[in-house]
Amino acid sequence: MANWYYPKGTTGQQGWSTVVGTTTPGWKHTGLRIAELDANNNGLQLPAASLERIVLPLAGAGQVTTSDRQTLILAGRRDVWSGPAGVVYVGPGTGLVLEGEGRFALAEAPATQARPAVRLEAQEVPVELRGAGAASREVRNFGVPGVLDAEAIIACEVVTPAGNWSSYPPHKHDEELVGREAELEEIYYFELRSTLPGVGDPLGYQRVSASPGREIDLLAEVHDGDVVLVPFGWHGPSMAAPGYDMYYLNVMAGPGRERAWRITDHPDHAWIRGTWDGQAVDPRLPFGR
Repeated sequence: MANWYYPKGTTGQQGWSTVVGTTTPGWKHTGLRIAELDANNNGLQLPAASLERIVLPLAGAGQVTTSDRQTLILAGRRDVWSGPAGVVYVGPGTGLVLEGEGRFALAEAPATQARPAVRLEAQEVPVELRGAGAASREVRNFGVPGVLDAEAIIACEVVTPAGNWSSYPPHKHDEELVGREAELEEIYYFELRSTLPGVGDPLGYQRVSASPGREIDLLAEVHDGDVVLVPFGWHGPSMAAPGYDMYYLNVMAGPGRERAWRITDHPDHAWIRGTWDGQAVDPRLPFGR
């Protein structure tokens, strides 16, 4: 369990409160950095590397200055519960400096094809209401194929109202099956809040279990700022405990030539999708409207 679940603050280094990447044991294709910046901070610098990067403001606003002297403004947001945020993409071979006031996520994936830095505005982020009833959740698709041009990285935000289940039914993407499933490892970064501000200790749960030939068994109680890694296996549900809303940032990439999100539902639970027909989407969604 220690290899795949990292409580908040256990992976920080060099000004970043969370760092997961190819130096993390068992990890190959994705990376995530979380930083808290304030007015007294001179910013965080990352050198050019064979990595593509997406910078996402979780709370607050800032700017990204690239090593080829472009400055891209991140208008930001109050917090992850306030609706989508604009992002900045920086391609491989380009360094950057991140400045601002607030909390920022930086998603990474190994890449080699040069691409220009671009900014995607908040209003350009597609918002999907997925599932129904107690499986309702909101998905903000800022970094998926067809929305953001990239070589390998796939990223999105998922917000789940208190008491609901998401990443459900359990599914996997750990085999390359042409046209059916893509091999992708995945990072979950969590933020949680109480539905009664200032009360309680927000928590949720994340399940990952073995798929054929791939042994993993994790049921983690997750708190604000925790990270769960999914190298393979069936994953889900992500459970928002009653009284606590759940947010998670997903970062995915893999070794396949095609950048695609294709999944296989767990055969014991795939039938649950059919039960959503005729059910209403949770009226608490979307957040931040």
